[in-house]
Order: sequence, then C-alpha cells, then structure tokens
Amino acid sequence: MLLPILLVLASGMAHAVWSMFTKRSVNKGVFLWSIMMIPSVLLLPVLVAELWRHPLSWGAYGLLLLSVILQGLYSWLLSKTYELGDLSQIYPIMRGTSTLLVPLIGVAFLHETLTAFGWLGILCMIAGFFLLSGMGRGGSKKDARPQNLKPFLLALCVGLCTTCYVFVDKLNLENVSPLALLEVTNIGFVAGLTPLVLTSGALRQEWRTNRSTIFLGAILNPGSYLLFLFAMQQAPMAHISPLREIGTVFATFLGVLILKEQQGLKRILSSIVVFSGILLIGMLG
Repeated sequence: MLLPILLVLASGMAHAVWSMFTKRSVNKGVFLWSIMMIPSVLLLPVLVAELWRHPLSWGAYGLLLLSVILQGLYSWLLSKTYELGDLSQIYPIMRGTSTLLVPLIGVAFLHETLTAFGWLGILCMIAGFFLLSGMGRGGSKKDARPQNLKPFLLALCVGLCTTCYVFVDKLNLENVSPLALLEVTNIGFVAGLTPLVLTSGALRQEWRTNRSTIFLGAILNPGSYLLFLFAMQQAPMAHISPLREIGTVFATFLGVLILKEQQGLKRILSSIVVFSGILLIGMLG
C-alpha cells in the first residue's frame, strides 16, 4: 500500500505546481493548451499502436469518447476559472468539490450512510468553502458582490466535472492502459481549448514569455494524472483519492507565498480545514 500512497502524494504536489504556472501565465487558455499539446503529440503513437493491437468493443470506444468530451469541458472551465480567481481561493474548491458531492449524493439518492467522522468532514468542507467564497464575515463587501462569486462558482463546476471524468476513467482502465488513457484525456483537453487558441492570436506571445514553464508544465500536468492512474491500478480509488488532495494546502501556500495573493492566513487555514474534511470523509467517513 506504500507505493500507491507515494504515487498519489507526488501526483497532488505536481498538480499544484503546474496550476501555479498556469496562474502566472499571460493567457490561461493558451498556456494550458500549450502544455497539453506537447504530450498529446508524443503519446499519440502509443494510443494508436495499442488500439491497433487490441481493438475495443463499441461500448468501450463510447466510454473513451465520453472521457474526451468531459476533458474538453473541464479544460474550458479550468481556463476561465484561472482567469478570474486567485489560486489560493479556487484550488481547494476545485479539488475538494468531488469529495464533498459524492457522499452527499450517496446519502440522498442511494440510501448510503455516513459515520460521525464523515459528517464532521462534510461540515469542515462546507465551512472551508464558505470562507473561501468571500461570503464570510472576514470578507469585504467587495468580495461578496456577484461578479466576485464567479470564480467560486466556476471552481465548483470544475470540481463537478472532475468527479465525472475520474469515475469514467476508472471504468476506462478496464479496457486500456494508463498511458493510452492519458493520451485520450490529453486529446479531449486540447480539443476543448483549440477554439480559444485560434481566436486569441496569443500563442506566439505566450511561448515568448513562458517557454520554460510551458515545457515544465508539459511534464507535470500529464505526469500528475499518470501517477494517479498508476495508483488507481494498485489500490481502491476511495482509499487513495483523498490523499491526492494534499495539493490543496500546497497550492494555497504557493499562491500566498509566491504569487503574493491576499487574505493569506485566512486562505491557508481554510485550505487546511478543507483538506481535513477530505481526509475525514475518505478515511473514516
């Protein structure tokens, strides 16, 4: 069990770092497209060779197509969220939403139950989200305006989309290898941002400004999810997914300390509360 835990922790850290690079970029959508286009080109032969050697059923191809669609929606939502919100605000919400929604859906519609620790975790996450939304007493009147709630609401949508594609990809791993599935998700991610790149005319400027971080992001972005896919092959998703969200705390520290975002102490404490809720639900809930 030690190896999947280490893989998941490394995945969470890598995800937080490339997210910081995205927030520092000039055009978020163009930057995200660039860091995903590189591995998409490199891994395409892997996907083609595997599907050529091991053709899938129509149902399996349908699941792969669903993964492409969800990744396209995810990439578009992600670019908009990074444009509008601070990393230290939006990241814990994006990463924690799925952990909050899945048990609530189970209780409401599937007649499942939560332990006392599980409900405590739910309360911790709701409290952390409330503080990060800017609607708490610590927020200013400006923070509570509807336009300033947009990044919060977009982050919730990103988290919902993440919930959907992780479940779909867990099913896809029964039919394809992690590398082939990674390429499928890369294709969907790039496709979702291609219209934005074509209309922005900012591709050349982004590469001139952020060439080095684009190459680093091209390693960390798909690498973080590949590590998670390998971990899911070796351990139940419910056991390892919560640990990946250590990235919520790490990303918040990066936003406050490196990007110099405001409300640093409040957001760090909020992210710790959210992560604590994730652990309570995942481990004891």
